Amino acid sequence: MKKTLTFAVLIFASVLTFACTNGTKAQPNGVEQKDAKSGEVVVMNKDMFVKDVFDYEKSQDWKYKGDKPAIIDLYADWCGPCRMTAPIMKELAKEYAGKIVIYKVNVDKERELAALFNASSIPLFVFIPMEGEPQLFRGAADKATYKKAIEDFLLKKE
Repeated sequence: MKKTLTFAVLIFASVLTFACTNGTKAQPNGVEQKDAKSGEVVVMNKDMFVKDVFDYEKSQDWKYKGDKPAIIDLYADWCGPCRMTAPIMKELAKEYAGKIVIYKVNVDKERELAALFNASSIPLFVFIPMEGEPQLFRGAADKATYKKAIEDFLLKKE
């Protein structure tokens, strides 16, 4: 009976742990990070940035490593305009699934990345085309504004 009860408690704890983490993976620096799936906003830390976007530790000359254009949303949990744009970014990630990647970086947790883009005010969006330099977009805007930037700058549609 004692073994059955212990087994049941272990299974319950495992299920509860998975449910509470929503399928996320704990990173060494304490940041929970979702797997990069098409159609989702991906939480990014420095290691992921260096591996998937740009290795600024090896070179100062911008060379994007990704296979799709990207947007990086630099935000903070306490920022009202950041909270207003978060659902817009989620919608855009779904709409442009397979065409662009949208990342989010918490400036309070990833200070080095915030400094890299001189994020003195947030929200700050970094639009990264496949070719050329990234462009910064400061402040919150409506969905139509972001869509126009995606179409004109990232996807080069006219």
